[in-house]
Amino acid sequence: MKKVLTLALLATVMSAPALAGDPAAGKAKAAICAACHGVDGIAVIPGYPNLKGQNEQYLVNSLKAYKNKERTGGMAMLMQPQASMLNDTDIANVAAYFAQMK
Repeated sequence: MKKVLTLALLATVMSAPALAGDPAAGKAKAAICAACHGVDGIAVIPGYPNLKGQNEQYLVNSLKAYKNKERTGGMAMLMQPQASMLNDTDIANVAAYFAQMK
């Protein structure tokens, strides 16, 4: 049983996409994010999420979900158009930028 769990965990880790975002490139693309999420990644509008130090893969998944119109909550009307302007490399870079903030 332990061997099966170990193999399952290894398969999950191996199939996860590599995080290869470039924080420097992400900083330029993230400039528009500052209007709501703050220059320093701390939201300037109550109810908006802080992005500073957020998990990189979470940000990638969230931006892709907005881009693909899979995320339809209250902020979708604002986030879907923003995310639609980003390609996969841009998304990885923006995610890396906010994730590396301390």
